[in-house]
Amino acid sequence: MESVIRTSQRPYAKFFTALFAGIAVATAGLYFGQNVPQRLFFPLVIVEIVMIVMMAFARKRRAIGYSLMFAFMFVSGLTLYPAISYYVSTLGGDVVLRAAGITAFAFGGTAIYAMVSKRDFRFLGSFLFISLLALIGMGILQIFFPVSGTAHLIYSAFGIFIFVGYTLFDFSRLTIEGFEERDIPALVVCIYLDIVNLFLYILEFIGALSRD
Repeated sequence: MESVIRTSQRPYAKFFTALFAGIAVATAGLYFGQNVPQRLFFPLVIVEIVMIVMMAFARKRRAIGYSLMFAFMFVSGLTLYPAISYYVSTLGGDVVLRAAGITAFAFGGTAIYAMVSKRDFRFLGSFLFISLLALIGMGILQIFFPVSGTAHLIYSAFGIFIFVGYTLFDFSRLTIEGFEERDIPALVVCIYLDIVNLFLYILEFIGALSRD
């Protein structure tokens, strides 16, 4: 009975409203990021990580959860500015906008498929986590050992694959397990991170193609 009650709770309207509002706040943070001194970006990344940990403890208290969610989105937008600025200067603003469109199409199509098909993709969890650790390790190695354009292309394609997989996994959980309103702030942050990472790896992929 408990599982039936749990899966019947899917306040999608409030979830998507919070997600779009959070993305708008992150976009505002991205705009204000141009005014942040470069020396502050690394401390802001640390602040992001601390906020994620705080979200895990505050998810049962809705007001605190939403406050942290919007604060995280704004700080995340600030820290995204250097990466987006780099891609705008190297690839051009039109290419960055095209990558944003590709991201929206890929994310939206994957999310809709997971929700409509109701297929259970939760089995991907362990595989995606191990793949994410491998991706992080590959990224660290690239800092110390420069790789060829082809290797970088494979690396960025692997990142795209992982975060498309995480989108399937996360929306499968939402559809099959259900969620309550108090879960929304933490879920929004989780989905937002899928979108942002997918966007950044698509930009990396396009950048690697242009260098080849």
